[in-house]
Amino acid sequence: MPDVAPWTAAGRHRPRVVVLAAVNRPRVRSELPDIVALLKRSAEIVAVDENQAFDFSSQDVDLVVTLGGDGSILSAARQMDLQQRPVVGVNLGRLGFLAALSSNGLDQLWPKICAGEFPIVEHVMLECSVWQNGQATHHQLGLNEAAILGGPPFSMLQIDLYVDRELASTYSCDGLIISTPVGSTAHNLSAGGPILHRSLQAVVICPISPHTLTLRPVVDSSERVFDMVVRQGNATTSAVVDGRPLCTLAEGDTYRIGRAPVSFKMIAIPGKNEYQTLRDKLGWGGNPREKNQ
Repeated sequence: MPDVAPWTAAGRHRPRVVVLAAVNRPRVRSELPDIVALLKRSAEIVAVDENQAFDFSSQDVDLVVTLGGDGSILSAARQMDLQQRPVVGVNLGRLGFLAALSSNGLDQLWPKICAGEFPIVEHVMLECSVWQNGQATHHQLGLNEAAILGGPPFSMLQIDLYVDRELASTYSCDGLIISTPVGSTAHNLSAGGPILHRSLQAVVICPISPHTLTLRPVVDSSERVFDMVVRQGNATTSAVVDGRPLCTLAEGDTYRIGRAPVSFKMIAIPGKNEYQTLRDKLGWGGNPREKNQ
């Protein structure tokens, strides 16, 4: 966790910023002009990208501001690919688990963010590749999770899991998820997996509706390589990254998951710790024996 923001360390007082705006959301489109005007007070706006077209490999960027919800942050991570930049997520959607900063909060904190007063926290990302007939055919970085999911005719899948090339188990299940700590509160949580603190260097292996009840979620090091091999699937069995299909998988295909060579970076907003987020967004907290006052 660097003590000084990269742009202030380089002697720049105004960071170069790209705004990624999910303008398919009416609220984002309506608030976009006012937010851009606010950002310009303390930063240099390199681009306002409304259609995920900005090429991060072509220009020097210090900071990314996403406008939307958690899906906008996942899209930003995917769009930046190997050129990850620190992200400030402004929640103009519903849940806002990752994009925890409101537009009112942005007004108050933006000058301090640009002054480099808040730390940058790095999170584990996944490098996902599909191997078919001995060749790597598809590749994608993921922030939340990689999964093999079934589709019609919705028959049970048989998936062999190898960890560092050694067989761990064969899963009879509806799907198999490998989740990062950031993604542990997404599909993994819905499937019964544990919540991991975002700073952990770990992943969760979580089967979806396993036929054998002893096959429980497992936490392992993010430094391992996980090969999910389809032993038995169907015509629509798919490799999925962050909820988006990467490709369909045939029997014998391998979905390989390892730690990405880059990390996802977020500005740590004061007062937005993980336990508070769990209380506010997932309804944690409260003493069942406590009487209402």
